[in-house]
Amino acid sequence: MNTNPKKRAQELREQLEHHNYLYYVLDKPEISDADYDDLFDELSRLEAEHPELRTPDSPTQRVGAAPVTKFPTCKHIIPMLSLGKCTTSEEFREFNTRVKGLLAGTGKIEYSIEPKYDGLAVTLIYKNGLLEIGATRGDGFTGEVVTENLKTVRTVPLKLRGHDFPKTIEVRGEVIIYNADFEKFNKQRLDSNLELFANPRNMAAGSLRQLDSRITAGRPLRFIAYGIGVIEGISFDGHHETMKYLKSVGFQVSEFLKSSEATDGVESYYEDILSKRDSLPYDIDGIVIKVDSYRQQAAAGILSRSPRWAIAWKFPAIQRTTIIEDIKVQVGRTGILTPVAYLKPVEVGGVTVSRATLHNEQEVERKDIRVGDTVIIQRAGDVIPAVVKVITEKRSGHEKKFTMPLKCPECGSPVQRVEGEVAVRCSSLYCPAQITEKITHFGSRSAMDIEGLGYRTIELFVEKGFIKDISDLYLLPSKREEILQIDRMGEKSFTNLETALENSKKRELPRIIYALGIPGVGETTAYLLTEQFTSIERLMKASEEEINDIKGIGPILAHSIHTFFRDEYNVAVINKLKKYGVEFPVMISENKHGPLTGKTFVLTGALDSCSRSEAQKEIEKLGGKVTSSVSQKTDYVVAGADPGSKLDKANKLGVTVLDESEFKKLLGLK
Repeated sequence: MNTNPKKRAQELREQLEHHNYLYYVLDKPEISDADYDDLFDELSRLEAEHPELRTPDSPTQRVGAAPVTKFPTCKHIIPMLSLGKCTTSEEFREFNTRVKGLLAGTGKIEYSIEPKYDGLAVTLIYKNGLLEIGATRGDGFTGEVVTENLKTVRTVPLKLRGHDFPKTIEVRGEVIIYNADFEKFNKQRLDSNLELFANPRNMAAGSLRQLDSRITAGRPLRFIAYGIGVIEGISFDGHHETMKYLKSVGFQVSEFLKSSEATDGVESYYEDILSKRDSLPYDIDGIVIKVDSYRQQAAAGILSRSPRWAIAWKFPAIQRTTIIEDIKVQVGRTGILTPVAYLKPVEVGGVTVSRATLHNEQEVERKDIRVGDTVIIQRAGDVIPAVVKVITEKRSGHEKKFTMPLKCPECGSPVQRVEGEVAVRCSSLYCPAQITEKITHFGSRSAMDIEGLGYRTIELFVEKGFIKDISDLYLLPSKREEILQIDRMGEKSFTNLETALENSKKRELPRIIYALGIPGVGETTAYLLTEQFTSIERLMKASEEEINDIKGIGPILAHSIHTFFRDEYNVAVINKLKKYGVEFPVMISENKHGPLTGKTFVLTGALDSCSRSEAQKEIEKLGGKVTSSVSQKTDYVVAGADPGSKLDKANKLGVTVLDESEFKKLLGLK
């Protein structure tokens, strides 16, 4: 072993990066995890003893840096365009015909084909072999600079392998999480009573946009390269050659990258990858087909938002067959009874599914769903698994029909059926199931954001009698000694919860209104209410007519809101929240005279550049309002990827529809 600290540090850096490459890129590890950790720890000690030896490309720099308050933005020199989509062989063949027409006389056309990863697109810019900038795709033209976060990703080389580096190379790819890593991480959160992530894609996106990169460093992210942008000092003829180079300098690339000159070859590839979908260690939602030759790509050109030379062939929603072992009724925070199918566990898209919502009693009757039925279930994206169809041919005659109970399964109170409503409700305000769900909603990220207040912890507090309504949360610190006697509650966890409770007392008024759990009131409606009435006191005194006059709130919702604030129990809870220190700030409108004042927006589909809540904030900054449903009062519908029925309704009513590019331009009006 070299005893010179400088030389030894360099040896350790080279060894660690070599083993990273073997493990993550080639999937051929030569040493155990423990041996790797020993090398890493030795380098960490050396750099701590000799800070001057620490380099920007050292593996120890993947642990994260100090938190930032916001991410700066950067413009992509070459736009990161989205891809056109197809879902059938016929649509792919139409694409192929268009490409042949565009490239007539340019030589034979060869396609590169590879899986379409379901993650977050990012770009990495290397200068002379060293990582300089890492950014998200954003809207394709402008992204957020998240360099420190991307440095924590093990499959992102901090320094390219080899010696002859291009002056500049921009590497593009997808940040994903393997399904096994996702399930392991969620199990750890479950054991710690923390909120679970919905799916690997959501976790990857949320992890990469953490303002504290030390949090990102603790998440099992991976980067898979799929292309390049700006490049100086080196050139390639096509996509295949580029991918081969990227693998040689340290990037993980698709192991399923292939070429085909014929449509039959592409179609066979599609079927092959579709058949492998469930056995892959990560989520994919289709395949990407692109003309391999860069010369031909340039000849084909691009449209405003997507290249003419590439297309994404999307997979259908994932469906599986299983058996309904039981149907149980769950009670939600507003008292609604929902039938839930308990299934024979089945793998659906890398996730084990054992339950599926049946929505309501009428839905069960319409589909004639029975205990013991063999059914087809479906899970697409973030959607909760649902029963699509009953396979009646497989019935034995022993299946049992479902009937909605006449009493609440949690507290035994009679159920209520309100005329004109599909929902069946528990009549008791003190139902323990409702209390648990209400408190879970109150402490959720979009509401009061009380970190460490997981569902199992809430169940425990309700069971032990520490909490009877949401205001009792703020009395928990006074019961510290009793709570610490509980086996499952550690001192550190409770101290963290106390801090989170104290921090939650200073939330914005719209979040508090949303957290109260008023039936029918989501984040958007909560903002509309506080925008109109500005204080909790004015809102509580508002008449049903005044609430109904707000653009975006209809008569049924107005009645629900008005009724909520006339209930003595709800008023008492609000007064206790005030007494225990929760601030109900007066809301000051951000922009009464902005360019979007008086304009009403509806958002549908996924936006590339931001989440819906972020888009809503941008609209509100300029004086506009966002509502959840399309009506003749709607001025604009912003349609992202995979828009829903709201787009159809907008077209029927003649409402102006904006794509993401047009929406961004509108936000630029100041």
